[in-house]
Amino acid sequence: MRQPPRPADEDREASRAADLAARASYSRLLAFLAARTRDVAAAEDALGDAFRAALERWPQTGVPVHPEAWLLAAARNRLTDGARHARVRSDTAADLRLVAEEASDRAASDTFPDERLKLLFLCAHPAIDVAARTPLMLQTVLGLDAARIGSAFLVAPATMGQRLVRAKTKIRAAGIPFALPAQTDLAPRLTAVLDAIYVAYGTGWEDAAGADPRRRGLADEAIWLARLVIGLLPDAPEAMGLLSLMLFGEARRRARRTADGTYVPLSDQNIGNWSRDMADEADRILAQAAAHRRFGRYQLEAAIQSAHTARRITGRANWDAVVQLYDRLLAVAPTLGAAVGRAAALAEDRGPAAGLAMLETMEPARDYQPYWAVRADLLARLGRAKDAEAAYEKAIGLAEDPAVRAFLQGRRARLDQ
Repeated sequence: MRQPPRPADEDREASRAADLAARASYSRLLAFLAARTRDVAAAEDALGDAFRAALERWPQTGVPVHPEAWLLAAARNRLTDGARHARVRSDTAADLRLVAEEASDRAASDTFPDERLKLLFLCAHPAIDVAARTPLMLQTVLGLDAARIGSAFLVAPATMGQRLVRAKTKIRAAGIPFALPAQTDLAPRLTAVLDAIYVAYGTGWEDAAGADPRRRGLADEAIWLARLVIGLLPDAPEAMGLLSLMLFGEARRRARRTADGTYVPLSDQNIGNWSRDMADEADRILAQAAAHRRFGRYQLEAAIQSAHTARRITGRANWDAVVQLYDRLLAVAPTLGAAVGRAAALAEDRGPAAGLAMLETMEPARDYQPYWAVRADLLARLGRAKDAEAAYEKAIGLAEDPAVRAFLQGRRARLDQ
């Protein structure tokens, strides 16, 4: 006898419950299972089957009181069933039995230890290829698939999938311990975790209009990851600095484009379009980080953004403070981006000639678009139209964002006037 069709509302409720459980619990469940099986791929497969089963059964049976516990039990059953139907080493079978026993106890009480910090540090292990660390975090901690991660990083999905498979195979084959590193190894590994999160944020930040489906939501996901790190490692000031930095950026997101998509540089942005609440939160978090008196790159970059956003209070950016903060940043992280940023700040504080003089002490950054954009602007302000035009041509050719390219083309056209 054919079953009556399920009401659409029940399907939607089950789907919403599974989505919420995935968002809130996926990484906790995966970390718990992977820590005990020492096999990230097997834990992912089991958890994926558990979510599929939930979408099939919950509309019929109702959403469980404790969805997380139900998913854990279903994943545990998938792991033990797989062990029964495969030839596994005796020590692996023993591990799976322990997983089953512990998971049963945890599922019954709906509590289990939070292993996500270990999962993040596992992804940042020195044995894992640097190029795979950020994608591995995005997949294991956020649950993003290889296609979306590959698209976000402009890598073919198949290539990204192979990269992720190799990383997981390395974890299993090399017996990389699923544990927090020793105190002496903590700082380098934490730096790798934070760098990976910032790469993810930068990928989303570049899509200012939020129109690129490949990158949509990555900035939010990166912020969520940073909050997770701070929640699990509350005495890490650089993690706070990174979160503050990203929040300052997000506070200005709406102001970076006009309604018709025109690019607006920071100096011309309407502060009324900045999120005051987000900027205030960023300042509070930065102050909490500073109280630790252990300053690093992300705290200094966030402090620079804080000095910029002082406009919302004083009506102008604190350019002298920006220059001094860039000096400290260059001492800690002497990057090309920081040097160009200091030159631009110096031009605002002491005039375009000072900024240009600093640029001219640097080796010409052949393929670094911001260098040529800043150089073109300073030359134009000094009345050197011919030199400015050549710099604008270089900057326009290197601009990947169509809105930024159009903005620079408009600035170049004004040279004739």
